[in-house]
Amino acid sequence: MDTINTGISTAIQDKILAVTRQGRTREEATDWFRVAVGLYYLAGLMTRETIDFKRLDREYNRFVYQSIGSGHTITSILQFMSGKKVLPVLESERFLGIFAAHCSEVPPDSIPFLVELNLGVAKDISKIEVAGPVHDWLQRHKQGGPDQGI
Repeated sequence: MDTINTGISTAIQDKILAVTRQGRTREEATDWFRVAVGLYYLAGLMTRETIDFKRLDREYNRFVYQSIGSGHTITSILQFMSGKKVLPVLESERFLGIFAAHCSEVPPDSIPFLVELNLGVAKDISKIEVAGPVHDWLQRHKQGGPDQGI
């Protein structure tokens, strides 16, 4: 069985690419790729083991470059996941169903927590407030309101 805290195995890469291929347009596929990669990366941080971030980021960056080309990194993916452009993916029942079917290592009910973790890290790094569309989505999700996406 794959473990997500040891990097990004070939099996996990294949699962992410299987999700990506289900996108109907190039833009949708790229966004699905970004979110799937970001979720695996963030889920892999949930460990008591010491993480070699230099090695981990290098592995993810290599996979990202090989999959969608230059100009994209794990950092840019995490930035994407903290902005409003991620919302159509988080609110897409198609994406959520396909992601759940292919990527069992990251349970769908953990997605809001991982997105919130990403926002918290972004806040700590940039020292700016996290208020905005993604924060609003998280609040709606916590309250069980409409458009919760999951």
